[in-house]
Amino acid sequence: MITADEFLTPAIARGWSSWTGVPCSFLTPLINGVASDRRLSYVPATSEGEAIAIAAGAWFAGRRAVAMMQNSGLGNAVNPLTSLCAPFRIPLLTLVTWRGQPGLKDEPQHELMGRITQQLLDTMEVAHAPFPTDAARIDAALDEAEASMHALSLPFCFVMEKDSVADAALNEPARSARPAGQGHDFTTRGTRPTRVALLERTLAVLPNDAAVIATTGKSGRELFTLADREQHLYCVGSMGGASAIGLGVALHADRPVVVIDGDGAALMKLGNLATIGAAAPARYVHVLLDNGVHDSTGGQATVSSGVDFAAVALACGYRAAFTTDDEDGFERALRQALTITGPVLLHARMAPGSMAKLGRPTVPPDAVARRFRAFVAPQAVAA
Repeated sequence: MITADEFLTPAIARGWSSWTGVPCSFLTPLINGVASDRRLSYVPATSEGEAIAIAAGAWFAGRRAVAMMQNSGLGNAVNPLTSLCAPFRIPLLTLVTWRGQPGLKDEPQHELMGRITQQLLDTMEVAHAPFPTDAARIDAALDEAEASMHALSLPFCFVMEKDSVADAALNEPARSARPAGQGHDFTTRGTRPTRVALLERTLAVLPNDAAVIATTGKSGRELFTLADREQHLYCVGSMGGASAIGLGVALHADRPVVVIDGDGAALMKLGNLATIGAAAPARYVHVLLDNGVHDSTGGQATVSSGVDFAAVALACGYRAAFTTDDEDGFERALRQALTITGPVLLHARMAPGSMAKLGRPTVPPDAVARRFRAFVAPQAVAA
């Protein structure tokens, strides 16, 4: 058994400064240590998949990032580990507990995952090793993790057994109360715009230093077709993860961060809005393009017609939220959003459909990732 500080101090010395995760009783001492350590940035996530996306965003911003979770939550992280970290070649450190370890009495819901935790990691091609429980072995364990990430540019996982870390007190910083956000309704109830028209307006308005993360599907494809730029990140997978990636970037990069989201993706990870509101990144603009359908898969309806995303964002702590349904209102809202201390949501209702000659990103995902990281954090790439 080790103390939390025995693990955290050498990890911090190696640059592992951005931490996120979802609690587990096995993780309690380490999470308490992380949440209480003022040397670290810690974001409590609403889901394990969100934690992976936040950590990926921190990596794009030049940080070394860690995501912590229970092994049952590893199931929630399968999608971003395989469709975000794998194609983009993002080296994250993950800590996964071993609930249901064979031979250890545990609750029945952990039995199956306990038997297959390492097999699941192997199937996802995530290298892994036991979490070090001897202080003398910590540096060697971190060396192994770093060597694997350097060689493969992929996540590495420590699997933590019960009682690996001694009890630690929790001394989280208090969250200060924030003033209520303000809503702005710019709707006209006229003819709804196309996605491509709104993206064209976006490209015309955004400052040159803005980092842009586009959700999977036709948003990213249309953005690429209109203009392929080094500050564009096209999420080819990890549906619902774009806003969490943007949060990870925004917390560590002093530049505007604009997330182009969709209604289906936002609904899939609605908890992201609560995390973003609580973390309160000041230069974060969340553009939610809502056509009421899953456009990339044949136009099946989402449930967004009954959802007031602006009200949800304000309830989650966003500083401002706009609702639009035409091009002029959208541009006006976006220009205003870029001047407000964030986070800010822009909910744009629009028409279904996409441009006739719709391309796909031709730059490989790993190349997109590295040029985006070079744009967001050039000092990290050079280091």
